[in-house]
Amino acid sequence: MTNVPALTNLSELIASLSVRRRGGRFAVTTHRADPGGPADARIAEDEGVTLIVPVAQAAAHGWAYDGEFAWLTLGVPSALDAVGLTAAVADVLARRGIPCNVLAGFHHDHLLVPQDRADEALAALAELSARGLG
Repeated sequence: MTNVPALTNLSELIASLSVRRRGGRFAVTTHRADPGGPADARIAEDEGVTLIVPVAQAAAHGWAYDGEFAWLTLGVPSALDAVGLTAAVADVLARRGIPCNVLAGFHHDHLLVPQDRADEALAALAELSARGLG
């Protein structure tokens, strides 16, 4: 792993923003107890465990899920204490009526958007980066 300096300045973050789409369709499933096995993301909550898995995996296990999502990764080295990137991204998507669920990793932030709105979300985020905060 390379250590790229993490950015904190919002203008620099937006100007450096690139977005890539992971292949596949993803489902958000919830379970009272962790069923184990592979998951692209696993979140422990008081109410149970949320897994984000490929739709095919959810279907194979008979797990209920609402909708299919595209997984977008923000390709900008944001510091954990950076302020405003998530808000700026959520704002540009909200203005277009695109639902967005955010997952934060150490190296990148990730967005789950409805599969049928993924291209629109990618275009909106590219426009944000090109336009900047102005």
